[in-house]
This record gives sequence, structure tokens and C-alpha cells, in this order.
Amino acid sequence: MAIVELKVPSPGESITEVIIARWVKNTGDVVEKDEVLAEIDSDKATLTLNAEEAGKIEVLAAEGDTVKVGQVVVKIDTSVQPEKKAEAPKAAPAKEEAPKAEKKADVAPAPAKAEASYATGSASPAAAKLMAENNISASQLQGTGPKGRITKQDVVAALSNGFPTAVAAASNSWQGGRDKDRTKMTPLRKTVARRLVAVKNETAMLTTFNEVDMSAIYAIRAKYKDKFKEVYGNNIGFMSFFTKAVTEALYHFPAVNAMIDGEEIVYHKYCDIGIAVSAPKGLMVPVLRNAEQLSLAEIEAGIKAMAIKARDGKLTIPEMEGGTFTITNGGVFGSMMSTPIINPPQSAILGMHNVVDRPMAINGKVEIRPMMYVALSYDHRIIDGRESVGFLVKVKEMLENPSRILFGGKQPEEVLLGL
Repeated sequence: MAIVELKVPSPGESITEVIIARWVKNTGDVVEKDEVLAEIDSDKATLTLNAEEAGKIEVLAAEGDTVKVGQVVVKIDTSVQPEKKAEAPKAAPAKEEAPKAEKKADVAPAPAKAEASYATGSASPAAAKLMAENNISASQLQGTGPKGRITKQDVVAALSNGFPTAVAAASNSWQGGRDKDRTKMTPLRKTVARRLVAVKNETAMLTTFNEVDMSAIYAIRAKYKDKFKEVYGNNIGFMSFFTKAVTEALYHFPAVNAMIDGEEIVYHKYCDIGIAVSAPKGLMVPVLRNAEQLSLAEIEAGIKAMAIKARDGKLTIPEMEGGTFTITNGGVFGSMMSTPIINPPQSAILGMHNVVDRPMAINGKVEIRPMMYVALSYDHRIIDGRESVGFLVKVKEMLENPSRILFGGKQPEEVLLGL
């Protein structure tokens, strides 16, 4: 009997312990090679444990257990192999079945009587309509019609007597009681909590705000969205415009793209932009490398791929490390304004919010425009007010005039005139 031992893989440098989040397979199951056996949570990412060989497994750790990296958690008995799927039996000739079908048709039972066509305990159409209008379920009523059928009179009579439980259920989502649930924090959630507190304590964080008129971007999307999807296979969203505007603004204000390392300031001559995405296990920030060199289509494709990986728990640690600046979009959840927290060791983060039609003064006239508040949180230790405000104004200018993104933040006419 050949036994293969599976050890906990290392999620990354400096991580020594992980938690068994969920067993996909159980002791006694016979699995194929490379089949997923378990999900493992670390303080940075979620990994999967896959079978190295086919065979019968024995699980050595329970769900929720904290285990060491390199610890044996599964044994595979390779002497027991999965059964091969049997071939489906060939279908019998149709000719032999035809006479039988004809014979059955000759002795088919007579149709049921019309009055018995409804199900036992069902409601008449008039009763069902009245029940729907008053949020009443069939379980709350006693039908007096044939076979317990609920009639309109039954509903009217019940309404006249009152439905205290139904009214309470309809008033809110709470069902009463004073129960409590306790859930152990995941390593990822503990790490996020620790890092957020550290940012507040170790940085001089401030936030500056501005607003962006999204009319120009709306117009571009409306005009080219179908063609864009036809050519690239992806929708064109706000995030690609913001990413390009941010990379151009970072060129003009390099301190916003810098970070503190001991007693030195490190200025990055590239833009690795972290895009905050919401995942089932919490907020994750995968990074778009060299975003300053990517087109809008490449940015959209990269964001889509990262969001799918985050949703499926397949983001790797290298994909989330090394960002120089982060963008987070609370607007997808309806946020109007917020103060995003810096993602260390970065020095700044841009917060996007929801777009709301608001009256604006345009050339002395009131016009309704789609407006978004944007927020820049920054570390005041290395970013001054002039740089932070200037950066956000530059982002605003390029979003309101997207052609600026192609001309170094200038208007095409300014470039033509050499201004």
C-alpha cells in the first residue's frame, strides 16, 4: 500500500500558520489527481490544497483548525483508485417500443373530472390575488372549499380577524429573540484590522475632496460602448478612465506615488495601481503592473480578470504586493462620500463614489449634470497640501476633458501651440 502525505503549502514569506477554512472532500472519499481537497486561509490570501495523486484520502485536521506550514493534513492511499465511468448502455431499437406505446395508448385512463383539477389546499384565482395584495401565505389560512381549497371568502374572513404575525413579519426583517452568534476572525480579517489601526497610528493621514462632472465620460461610453465591446469583448467602465487619469497625474506629482522607507523617500518611476475589489472573504487589492503603459481596453481586461480571481478566491500573494497607489470605488455600493484609508506602505489612495444628477452652474445657467465626489487620502509626512490638491485637480481636469489623458494633461490646442 503506497501512502502519499500532503503538507500545508506556504502562502508566502513570513507566514508560518494557516487555517483550514473548508474541506471539499472528506475521509474515505476517493479522488482524482489534482482534485481540490480543501481551502486554506492565511492572513494574505486563500489557497487550495490539491491531491498530488489519485486515491482514497484520510483527513488529519478539522475545519477551523490552525495548522503549521509544512504540517501533514491529508494522507492518500494510492492503492485505491477511482472507478472508471461505465459506458452508457446502447439504446434499444425504436421499432420494438412502438407497438407497446400503441397498446398503452389504447388503455389510457379517462381524464379526471374538471372539479378535481386543482391541487389540495390551493387557492382560487380571486383568493390568490387578495392574498398577494395583503402579503398572506396559504399556510396562514384554512380553506373551506372542496379539498380544502382557499376561497376569497376565507381570505376576507381572515383579514377581518387580523394577522398580527403577518404584520410583524412585514414590518421589518427581524424575527425577535435575543440570540447571539460568535464567529472566529479569519487570518485575513485580523490582518486587515491590524493594518488599518497601524495606518491611523503611524501616518499623518489627511483627506482632500473635489467633484467631477462625468458628462464627457458618459458621452464617450454612450457613443462607443457597443463598438468597444464588439472589438475587445469587455464593457468600458469608469475605472479605466480613472486609472489612466491617475497615472498621468502621478507623473506630474511624483510625491503622491512615493513611499517612506526608513529615513528615505522612494520615488517610483512607474505606476503599479492597486484596484480594491470586494470578495467573499473580504476586501482585496490586486495590482495592475505598469498601468501607465496600458490602454483602456487592457485596463478593463485586467480589472475583469482580477475581479473574477478575487470572487473565486484564486488571487495569489504576488498579485497583491508591490502597489504604488490604490483606487477604491465605494460608489458601487452607493457611497456618496468617504475618507478612504491608505494602503501601506503606499502614501495615498483615491476614493471614487456614486454618480448623482445635481444642479450645477454652467456658464451662468443651471444645468443638471452627473456629478461624482472624489477623495484623496494622503500621508502628510511626504505629501504637502499643494501636491495633494494639485494632484486631485489634475485628475478632475482629465476626467472632465478625457482628451487631456493623451496629451500629458494638456488640451490638444495647448500641445499644438507648444504651451
